[in-house]
Amino acid sequence: MKAEENRLKPEELRSHRWLGPDDLRSFGHRSRQKQSGFNTEEFAGKPVIGILNTWNDLISCHAHFKQRVEEIKRGVWQAGGFPVEIPVMGMSETFMKPTSMYYRNLLALETEETLRTYPIDATVLMGGCDKTTPALLMGAVSANIPAIFMPGGPMQRTSWRGGPLGSGSDVWKYWAERGAGRLSCDDWCDLESHIAASPGHCMTMGTASTMTSIAEVLGFCLPGAASIPATHSGHSRMASATGSRAVEIAWQNLKPRQILTARSVDNAITALMALGGSTNAIIHLIALARRAEVPLTLDRFDEISERVPVIANIRPAGKYVMPDFFEAGGLRGLLGRIKDLFDLACPNVAGTNLGEAIGVADVYEDDVIRPRDNPLCESGSLAVLRGNLAPDGAVIKPPAVEPHLLEHRGPAVVFKNYPDLKARIDDPALALTKDHVIVLQSAGPLGAPGIPEWGMLPIPKYLLEQGVRDMVRVSDARMSGTSYGACVLHVSPESHSGGPLALVEDGDMITLNVNERGIDVDISDEEMASRRAAWKPPEKRFSRGYGRLYFDETTQAHEGCDFRFLHADGSTDPDPEIY
Repeated sequence: MKAEENRLKPEELRSHRWLGPDDLRSFGHRSRQKQSGFNTEEFAGKPVIGILNTWNDLISCHAHFKQRVEEIKRGVWQAGGFPVEIPVMGMSETFMKPTSMYYRNLLALETEETLRTYPIDATVLMGGCDKTTPALLMGAVSANIPAIFMPGGPMQRTSWRGGPLGSGSDVWKYWAERGAGRLSCDDWCDLESHIAASPGHCMTMGTASTMTSIAEVLGFCLPGAASIPATHSGHSRMASATGSRAVEIAWQNLKPRQILTARSVDNAITALMALGGSTNAIIHLIALARRAEVPLTLDRFDEISERVPVIANIRPAGKYVMPDFFEAGGLRGLLGRIKDLFDLACPNVAGTNLGEAIGVADVYEDDVIRPRDNPLCESGSLAVLRGNLAPDGAVIKPPAVEPHLLEHRGPAVVFKNYPDLKARIDDPALALTKDHVIVLQSAGPLGAPGIPEWGMLPIPKYLLEQGVRDMVRVSDARMSGTSYGACVLHVSPESHSGGPLALVEDGDMITLNVNERGIDVDISDEEMASRRAAWKPPEKRFSRGYGRLYFDETTQAHEGCDFRFLHADGSTDPDPEIY
């Protein structure tokens, strides 16, 4: 049966329960809408479209959202709906401390409750900066009210002194050059004026572009939406079209859990690997899947990684940036080149399926979106490591690692926390060599807290001066999707919880073998048990507020770092109309 044959009647809209009946409560609802200047015929009997806007003045990535929300409203009005803008928590990757990841679950909870409590028939989710995409989707999936995602789009390409720049990636590159004494303070300050040249999220294949691409492959965006640069006129047209489509999914009552399935999650993981995407996507996808009762473990990422070539030549793993990717054919062009690896029957918010969304997608530049016979690498975009140092798993991004470090054995130098790292990493008395393994503890979900992006641990200045640009680094932290290097991340269980990482000492030999998916510390079981018996758990940091909630309910990295009580458990959520 076609979707058009399943359209709701006006009296079947969710918002009708607030705005339609001839009773005292609905009188109050309608009168307050009139207080806002709307006539009854403008909102009654029409789908109410909630536009959840994550704009604020401290998220420069979303600086264009003031205009985009008006364009979304235009599309809603044109399609016969009633748009209502609802500001929700904006999460600035740059400014929020200790990390925006600490608050991802709070935005997810706010999204869920906002959608549940208001007379909303469908929602447009406005996001882009790293954590806004997974948080909005997590909340929408839990509320299970029709939802469509509007990706914020990458910023425009930029250059500095004749060479192209990649946001994020070149920050790390030039910071290393400054540490090596090859970049002056004046040069560094000049770089600040060029590295982020327009609204939009990072134009590299960092977490932002990775997650918006995943949102599209899952089926939550209009086809082609995720690749459009933020400043391109097509982005405005896409915003308006998203608003129009939101009205249609309201009439069809197309719910997120019809879109998010085990099959669509596999599609998303496949795209993640082909894009050479961010390691952060692993945590977000696990959390998102569990909101829909889709079982997903780290092993599934490794299984799919082994059969998917990396064909997006995008920084940090590759050469180009997102505007180049857009002009080369964008996400649809990439998906078309590996079409046989997807379940093409998975539905999307456009009312079609993934196969129809890809269509006959062309690629216009083979060096940006590689043919399958000339991939950036044959497989293994991300790898899951296990061993006595990470019994529940850790992750690494092999294409971003200097090849000679894919197999490495060296002595550990251990930093107890991030302040300890900052205070001592450049101390020549440590006598670090390129063969040492830098270990950071207390940087995980609870230890930091918030599992911040500290995983690209700094290399000592005296080694940078010697030309060293990569070393094996191990932590329970995350790493920016724009980063690179031999960084073992998300070590689970984390050190704060007494995981083996907490027991590593200076001089312990650590072995990394990416090909064999191993990460081990060379100490006996007896010595490990002895150290564990002597280990003392940290004191609780919070007695109240969000901090206490976070510490009591947050899961480990291999479980998605979500709140336990927000995992889907098959129960029925309360209907707001009973209150």
